[in-house]
Amino acid sequence: MSTTKNIAIIAHVDHGKTTLVDKILHYCQLFRENEKTGDLILDNNDLERERGITIVSKNVSVTYKDTKINIIDTPGHADFGGEVERVLNMADGVLLLVDAFEGPMPQTRFVLQKALSLGLKPCVVINKVDKENCTPEEVHEKVFDLMYELGAEEWQLDFPVVYGSAKHNWMSEDWKKPTETIEPLLEMVLEHIPEFKPAEGNTQMLITSLDYSSFTGRIAIGRLQRGSLKEGQPIILVKRDG
Repeated sequence: MSTTKNIAIIAHVDHGKTTLVDKILHYCQLFRENEKTGDLILDNNDLERERGITIVSKNVSVTYKDTKINIIDTPGHADFGGEVERVLNMADGVLLLVDAFEGPMPQTRFVLQKALSLGLKPCVVINKVDKENCTPEEVHEKVFDLMYELGAEEWQLDFPVVYGSAKHNWMSEDWKKPTETIEPLLEMVLEHIPEFKPAEGNTQMLITSLDYSSFTGRIAIGRLQRGSLKEGQPIILVKRDG
C-alpha cells in the first residue's frame, strides 16, 4: 500500500452523508456481490435508523488505486457536536457534503469552522442534484461565501467540487452531465487530500475514542502523531501522574 489518506465526511442532518459512505463501500468492493448488507451500513443501531441521523462517529477503510482511504463518518446533528470535534483531529481533509436544494445549513457552518481552524483541506460534494428546483451552481457560490466568512485561508478557498446523487450512485465534475459511477469523487480525494506523515521521535498517539471487543477487550482508536507502531507491538500507557 503506497499511501494512506484520512477523510472525515461532514454535513447537515439528512443531506445524504451516510448513504454516500455506503455507496463508496460498495464501489470499493468492501462486500462481496452476493453478500447482503442492507442500506445505511454505518447507521447500524436502532436509534440511528429510527431518527435517520448518525450519532456516534464510525470509521471504515477502503482501497482505491493502491491508496488506503480511511473514511470517518461524523455526526451531522448539533446535539453531537463534541463528537465531530474529536474525530476531525484524526483527519487529513474533509468532504463537505451539501444539499443542492437547501445549501449550507447551520450545522454545516459549525463543523466547517472547526475543520478550517484545524487547517484541513476541504473538498466539496454537492449532493441531490436530481432534486426538482435545485440550484447547484448557486449552492457552490454559497459554500465559497461561507468559507470566506469563516476566515478560510486562500488555499482552502481554492477547493475542488463534484456534483451528483448519492442515492442514484453517481458523481460528476459537471452536474448537467451525470455519470454512472462515483469514481470522480474518489479521484478528487486522491488528488487533493494530503497524506499525513507522523513526526520523528518517541511514539505519541492521540486517542479520540474507545471501543470494546469480546475477543480483544478494550480498543483505543486514534491517530499516531509521532514515531511508529507495528502490529503486535506491546506498548505502555503512561498517565499524567506517571
